[in-house]
Amino acid sequence: MNKIMSKKFLVLFALNMMSVLAWGQAPVVEVEGGRIQGVASASSEVTVFRGIPYAAPPVGELRWKRPQPVVKWKGVRMADTFSKICWQPGNAVGTFYGNEFYWKEQTVQSEDCLYLNVWTPANAVGHPEKRLPVAFWVHGGAYHNGYGHEITMDGDAWAERGVILVTINYRLGIFGFLAHPELSAESLDGTSGNYGTYDQVAALKWVHDNIAQFGGDPDNITVMGQSAGAASIKNLVSSPLSKGYVKNAVIQSGGGIAETTGLESEQKKAEATGKAFMDKFGYHTLKEMRSVPAEELLRMFKDQGMGLFRPHIDGVLLTESFDDAARNQHLADASYMIGCTLDDIRPMGKQIDAFCFLRDSLYQRPAFQYLFARKLPGTHDGAFHSAELWYMFHTLDRSWRPMMKEDEALADEMMDCWTQFAKCGNPNGKAGDTQKTYKVTTSGQNHEAWLPFTLANPYVKIFNVRFEKK
Repeated sequence: MNKIMSKKFLVLFALNMMSVLAWGQAPVVEVEGGRIQGVASASSEVTVFRGIPYAAPPVGELRWKRPQPVVKWKGVRMADTFSKICWQPGNAVGTFYGNEFYWKEQTVQSEDCLYLNVWTPANAVGHPEKRLPVAFWVHGGAYHNGYGHEITMDGDAWAERGVILVTINYRLGIFGFLAHPELSAESLDGTSGNYGTYDQVAALKWVHDNIAQFGGDPDNITVMGQSAGAASIKNLVSSPLSKGYVKNAVIQSGGGIAETTGLESEQKKAEATGKAFMDKFGYHTLKEMRSVPAEELLRMFKDQGMGLFRPHIDGVLLTESFDDAARNQHLADASYMIGCTLDDIRPMGKQIDAFCFLRDSLYQRPAFQYLFARKLPGTHDGAFHSAELWYMFHTLDRSWRPMMKEDEALADEMMDCWTQFAKCGNPNGKAGDTQKTYKVTTSGQNHEAWLPFTLANPYVKIFNVRFEKK
């Protein structure tokens, strides 16, 4: 009898221990490639899945090829670690951006970099019926730097407000945008280059096809990006290959229309540029080019190629410039949020105005324009390019700057607007555009309404701190 009771006790003890070990872990979900399990985020209400592969590693014979299907894995893959990032020059400590954003980050670089990250409410994992809105973030970095888990970027505040945030890595610089006659010759459609943009399309399609497992709505995806990420969003809303995947779009410090940044080259010019570059270093065949160590390619790129390799109109992925697509009414049928910072990298106001005026003239869905005017504390650099990222991800606590309670309130306001826009294409929420104030229950703040920018009322929402009068 004692032996029987002892066995029962051991069984119950084992079951209890299994329950304890399993407590707090996210459910296992099935995605392309296999089963994955996330982990609790810093917020108890949020589960994060880090380093999910959305395509095969673009290494060896897949270097300079369009993203291929995910390599399947066995068992349950723990999605608890951010992936390696694409080879890139980086921003050294001692430079402005190195000191601002990269002063305490250690990252490992690799060509095996096609991964994404998902932050979602913990109670939404494994519940497709939740149908939560999804925000798809493309990082900036001039097309040769950056990654999806930079110090400013986090999804906790997004998920706490009921929006799933996805951030991605994609191929950069010479790894992501080299065009070459030999590469075009092996392609079925006779084009080459734009691999980093193809990565973005593949990641967007992956999100559309898999996000329901995380509680997301595949029919409500907001694409958003800043700087080169904003230019990437302009490419995505222009491309016929991403048609049907975009519900709303956010363009931050990426200009408007009447500019050609990143799209001045046609296919043959891009091929000639790539060939001249490779010839200079003595590489003429695909076998030779694909045998070059990644570290050597990066050295070559830093020595001679910075700024050479970026998206171009190839006739397949990109059939026209963003400007022409806007004028020809070929852009994704989406609501747009667009703006810049007060002290941005270059003047953008007139180009952004032109886009908003064009939207009001030719399209049905609105455009909402903003200006981030907060001059960040700690230095006299002003409201510089990328300054708003601390606020729109609500990661002020990661900054070295002496942020104040007024900065926290500004971050709350921006988070409310960005997440409401992701939910319904309107930063005011579903209540509409014309009310004088609106209230967002997440932060409990009252904000002035953000009116759409129209010919009759060219309204620009100003984001700045508000100090209490004494």
